[in-house]
Amino acid sequence: MSASLYTETYKDTPYWWDDAPRPQFGDPTVLPAQADVLVIGSGFTGLNAALETVRGGRSTVVVDAEDAGWGCSSRNGGQVATSIKPSLDKLSAKYGAELGFEMRREGHRALDYIETLIRREGLKVNWERLGRFHAAHNPRQYEKIAADIGEVPKDLKTDAYMVPRAEQHKEIGSDHYFGGMVMPHHAGLHPAKYVNGLISLVRQAGGTIVPHCRVTGINRESGSGFTVTTSKGTMKARDVIVATNGYTGEATPWHRRRVIPIGSYIIATEELDPAVAHTMSPNARTMSDSRRLIFYYRLSPDRKRLLFGGRVAYMENDPKVSAPRLHARMTEIYPQLRNTKVSHSWVGFVAYTFDTLPHIGQQDGLYYAMGYCGSGVSLATYYGMRIGQKLLGKPEGKTPFDNCTFQTRPLYTGYPWFLGASIMWYRILDRLPI
Repeated sequence: MSASLYTETYKDTPYWWDDAPRPQFGDPTVLPAQADVLVIGSGFTGLNAALETVRGGRSTVVVDAEDAGWGCSSRNGGQVATSIKPSLDKLSAKYGAELGFEMRREGHRALDYIETLIRREGLKVNWERLGRFHAAHNPRQYEKIAADIGEVPKDLKTDAYMVPRAEQHKEIGSDHYFGGMVMPHHAGLHPAKYVNGLISLVRQAGGTIVPHCRVTGINRESGSGFTVTTSKGTMKARDVIVATNGYTGEATPWHRRRVIPIGSYIIATEELDPAVAHTMSPNARTMSDSRRLIFYYRLSPDRKRLLFGGRVAYMENDPKVSAPRLHARMTEIYPQLRNTKVSHSWVGFVAYTFDTLPHIGQQDGLYYAMGYCGSGVSLATYYGMRIGQKLLGKPEGKTPFDNCTFQTRPLYTGYPWFLGASIMWYRILDRLPI
């Protein structure tokens, strides 16, 4: 992208941070000597887990290697869905019809729970249930999406419906697609406001948050509890929750071998003409498409900009490198934005798993919840809450994923050396009429 396509105030930080910057509070150098619970990671998972444990009477400390809420929880697109990736048929074939059904139901529970949490706590996060338009990138995909709606069991049915290509301008001001599906129950929010709201809730409840405190080692004591080494000293904790998802590091090698960090890149446009913005997305829904290398986009909560995200590189790169590529893909869908400038470009790391399922449980005494496969706003919220309940010994902490094997692969240690080849293959498939 030429320099002329960047605004004069261009930033390589998330658009969301303009309204909700990373919070600074107190003296960030102090790490308590001990606590009942240490939570590693201050994103949606860790903060919801901490909220559960501190309200359950446990002294709780949350640490993060960066600013509080710095990771993908304040960098994502703010789309809130019901996505559990594998189909009901695939889950039922592997786990049985009853368990497969319950796994799919978890996506619906997660979406309902985050709305309940936001309303219960009075969080001001631009929460809107305006629905999502999932566009078919070729005619075959339209037929597949329509068939999938018809095969959904009664107890999993939603009010989703198909929109043929001839009528898709009711949903999207583009001729790029071949119709699509509307899911009116899906939602959107401002992710940085949401994570900041959770930070406030944890601190108000009595929890301690220590930013810029990287965990470098975790040792299990012979009696009970753990000694945790960090960049700010050592502390003891009765229990530890690993809530690092796409930023899982060397301190937890077992977990690191089981999640695949994948950068998801987003740009924000300069402010648009209101009439143009309305035409592009008449119902202000969140948007996605049927590609394997999915593009996702939406108008900003104030309806002034388009936020456009996706995967546009074989390996990880700088947001300034991804920005022109995302701009090119955006203008394939919306040619009317060809001369629109980019005001922000950034990246956040999501965590995929080898079976494309979220995982929650305990390994060698360490509690964990991670692997949301790109649907982390609702799932991380929900499973953060559930892992907190598990630690407290509450029966409602039980989930359908409790006994699922958290898979890895030979030679995989946390660096996705196979990512480039996988993306190349998916890109080829996306070009085929299948």
